[in-house]
Amino acid sequence: MLSRIAESLFWIGRYIERSDGTARILDVHLQLLLEDPWIDEDTACRSLLSVMGSLPPEGVEHVRREDVLSRLAVDRMNPSSIAYALTAARENARRAREIVSTELWEILNTTNARMPRRLQNDRVHEFFQWVRERAALAVGIHDSSTSRDEAWQFFTLGRSIERTDMTARLLATRSLTEASGPSWTTILRSCGAYEAYLRTYRGMPSARNAAEFLLLDRLFPRSIIYSIQRAEECMSAIDPRADRVGHSNTVLRALGQIRNDLEYRPISEILGELPTHMDRVQQVTREASEAIRGRFFPTQAEPSWIGEIS
Repeated sequence: MLSRIAESLFWIGRYIERSDGTARILDVHLQLLLEDPWIDEDTACRSLLSVMGSLPPEGVEHVRREDVLSRLAVDRMNPSSIAYALTAARENARRAREIVSTELWEILNTTNARMPRRLQNDRVHEFFQWVRERAALAVGIHDSSTSRDEAWQFFTLGRSIERTDMTARLLATRSLTEASGPSWTTILRSCGAYEAYLRTYRGMPSARNAAEFLLLDRLFPRSIIYSIQRAEECMSAIDPRADRVGHSNTVLRALGQIRNDLEYRPISEILGELPTHMDRVQQVTREASEAIRGRFFPTQAEPSWIGEIS
């Protein structure tokens, strides 16, 4: 496969996943601002912008809900926004038009064309639902119309790495005290994991159980471990070299190290320093993405998030 095609498919997968994840996080967190009058709006909005790797608007002393929507939903120049991700997914599909299915191209093209430039306050939830539905439609069409060859592997590899990064960003911002129960419910809902969690643990979310589920559950597709394992499977299929000693594949080596660290380290140790461990997960996703770029499409500079969580 041509490197430019592989690169486009990789980033189509990442940008579709980014738009879906951003819509989920914004929908739940902004709804929480409306429902809880005791939450400090400026602090909550700045925290949310930090999670998404976006800086507050210049010259704004008090960041409001509308500022977050402008920056993370409809700002086409902000790499952390939904609008940017959908436009970038469409542009990558255009560059790989000879291999992207007609159905996927039409979905991405139509979605980008219908992306609003401003949001009405009474229709914000509908917008986020629309983004999630369009992302699910794009992924479903690709899964049902693409052979499980390198095209599918690069697309899924991009989605898996992006999902790992998004979940880590969300987890790193939460304190692990029992008093933060509602926050863990919010996190689970952001990941679409609330019902799956209840079926697994049969009880209201606690800090330990919720973090353990989103970190280590091997059956839930949005957990960090599941996403890392899927990325490893795709990487092994793309580059099926069998080394007699160690791993010469830098992508597999980075992913394998962080997976083993999470799986074999006692959960109490991970929870005790969760922000540090999640920062390490984000670092590994950047290292893996850079290694993929260098190995398969070395002629292009890598698009990336702006900023890091603190």
